[in-house]
Amino acid sequence: MAQCDGVRPQTADRWRKSSRSYGSGDCVEVRAMNDGVGVRDSKDPDGPRLWFTRREWAAFLAGVRAGEFDHLG
Repeated sequence: MAQCDGVRPQTADRWRKSSRSYGSGDCVEVRAMNDGVGVRDSKDPDGPRLWFTRREWAAFLAGVRAGEFDHLG
């Protein structure tokens, strides 16, 4: 994982927020990039961004689906 500071080329895809976001502002947005996924805080769209390779992102999503992070919430 690395901070994405706008140096990486981006696709034409837009930033996406979860359909389960209820407008409280406690959200992150994701964006498919040429060779990975960018993540940013929806309250600070011009702030720092994180960069994940597709493999890292897939591992994270698998962990979410498997309940690996349920104890944090």
